[in-house]
Amino acid sequence: MEFETSKNLSGIGAILMFISVLPYISGYTFGLLGLVGLMLLLIGMKGLAEYYQEASIFNNALYGSIAAIVGGVTSVAVIVYAAFGLLADLMPNWNGDWTNIPQLDFSDITSNINLSTIGSFVATVLLALVILFVFVVIVAVLYRKSLNSLKEKSGVGMFGTASTVLLIGSILTIILVGVFLVWISVLLTAIAFFQLRPAPTSASTM
Repeated sequence: MEFETSKNLSGIGAILMFISVLPYISGYTFGLLGLVGLMLLLIGMKGLAEYYQEASIFNNALYGSIAAIVGGVTSVAVIVYAAFGLLADLMPNWNGDWTNIPQLDFSDITSNINLSTIGSFVATVLLALVILFVFVVIVAVLYRKSLNSLKEKSGVGMFGTASTVLLIGSILTIILVGVFLVWISVLLTAIAFFQLRPAPTSASTM
């Protein structure tokens, strides 16, 4: 893959990931833009890894993306499990068929609410959040390695800045500012990609 193509795909992918969470983006568009952006980013980074002859550029990004998917799916699965467990405790007569919900006696819910039931649900949700947090940090560490490799090979310092902001943001995701920092790091990464220039000696090494 040509250097310019790899660079542009990576930059466009990062931009799509950045704008996918803007307030005016809603519905399935959110996930679609983010997914397309991630795919373009990985394809571009594969090309850059080949250009710079540094496999870790792509490998760490790929592992980070896989970890993000695994972490997200696992967290959602735990929360769904907790929700079904809560429903089963609050409505013991429910057989799991959603079409039967209108026929249920919802007075059972108030009679079955207790500290143990709510506590179990909250504890499971907290577990899901802890799992998500751990995976967010793992993803940040892997992507930081990838971006730092790009910084060393290309000389574009913005990659180092983006990787640092990403790591700090991932650690601070327990508060809102962390999520904002992660979002900003994606924008900085996009800017860094468009700052890439071919190495002066690339023609002789191809």
